[in-house]
Amino acid sequence: MSLALVRARALEGLAAPEVTVEVHLANGLPAFSLVGLPDTEVREARDRVRAAIQSSQFEFPQRRITVNLAPADLPKEGGRFDLAIAVGILAASGQVAMARIDGLEFCGELSLTGDLRPVRGVLAAALAATRGGRGLVFPQGNAAEAALARRAQALPAASLLAVSAHLNGHTALQPLAEAGPPPAMAASAPDLADVRGQLQARRALEVAAAAGHSLLLFGPPGTGKSMLAQRLAGVLPPMSEDEAIEAAAVASIEGGFDVRGWGRRPFRAPHHSASAAALVGGGAVPRPGEISLAHRGVLFLDELPEFDRRVLESLREPLETGTITVSRARRRAEFPARFQLVAAMNPCPCGHHGDPLRACRCTPDQIARYRARLSGPLLDRIDLVVEVPALAPEAMLQAPAGEASAVVRARVQVARAVQLARQGCTNAELPAGEVERHCLPDAGGETLLRQAMQRLKLSARAYHRVLRVARTLADLAGAGRPGAAHIAEAIQYRRSLDSR
Repeated sequence: MSLALVRARALEGLAAPEVTVEVHLANGLPAFSLVGLPDTEVREARDRVRAAIQSSQFEFPQRRITVNLAPADLPKEGGRFDLAIAVGILAASGQVAMARIDGLEFCGELSLTGDLRPVRGVLAAALAATRGGRGLVFPQGNAAEAALARRAQALPAASLLAVSAHLNGHTALQPLAEAGPPPAMAASAPDLADVRGQLQARRALEVAAAAGHSLLLFGPPGTGKSMLAQRLAGVLPPMSEDEAIEAAAVASIEGGFDVRGWGRRPFRAPHHSASAAALVGGGAVPRPGEISLAHRGVLFLDELPEFDRRVLESLREPLETGTITVSRARRRAEFPARFQLVAAMNPCPCGHHGDPLRACRCTPDQIARYRARLSGPLLDRIDLVVEVPALAPEAMLQAPAGEASAVVRARVQVARAVQLARQGCTNAELPAGEVERHCLPDAGGETLLRQAMQRLKLSARAYHRVLRVARTLADLAGAGRPGAAHIAEAIQYRRSLDSR
């Protein structure tokens, strides 16, 4: 009887819980049993591992093999356990030395030839292995993302044969040099200078970027709503290293990590036919949705009323908390979702309500039903509601080119630096208990805010959001406290769609 213990990592949201791969060889008729709540992909590892071991010129034991993936109540999915299972079989059969296995964890999918193929979530596994004080052996194709984990003992390998040579002391795997994260690539977002006119919308875009406020643009077709939204990522400040690692970890779990996108703010624009699972995450094995893939970046929802209402309602909690918990019958996973929502919509089904250039063909009932697709609680969570009107041809032709994204981004960075120095987070992320401490207006602003609350019947949430926006306006202006002008502009952004 022979027994070998090898450590690996599963995936559960952004976490990578430790899994102990126990390989037991016993006498009896040849058999290969795999237990420990594996899914179909993991059970299929039996055939991949057998072929990979034989192709690597090792002997596959003709004995009764039992592989247990502990803990037994943690579901395991994917081909990430192939390498750990193969190493365990080789160690239990005495073909590789066990001395070096204890300080390592193994992650990778095996091909039938013994080559290692990339898998999802290597960055999360590398970070977890580092916290556990062990090194990680993983496929060469995941080297770029594993290199992002600081202080990690990352050992990329091309094949099972290379891993075995390392464990037997013949040819050591070369650890990745700790060079730190790569330099951020130049921003590829379109330039804000392309947008002519629309000064109010440009101003709202700058305010939204300065503190991460959510923004709704509405107006007739062709007025520049989508152009403005697509340029928001270009005026956002660069991500910090921690933010970039968070975004890279989510992309790694989804399998879409690309080192060329390091340091760029994500920009996600799902189609309005997207399901709730596609938007917020889901599946039998929970996977991140668009709101998590947009973490620390921008989520753009064009044609907002065309989304299914139940899909839109699922955004309410993540907009408040910055996280999303996906619960299924046997699985539960939590993903980060600190995204900046930018939405665009027409004022009516035909799109020309209030357009001085074209007549609207919609009845009042049609307009009311169209706007009723957006619930009051969802609109209450949007900080800035801005009209993007149609411009007369003369105004469009005579309008000068607007400020470039770089100029606006410089002001946004200054405002964000002020916020981080004052309270440690952006104004949009400021907890409710800290709002009045950091956002309290002066006497004139307080008087105006009291009057607005009585006349507009603002909710407690709207009151806090007005204060946050006013604080952002004051930060952009370099003012110590929000004044009456800042409160008035913030209230202007809170006006309902029905009043426009």
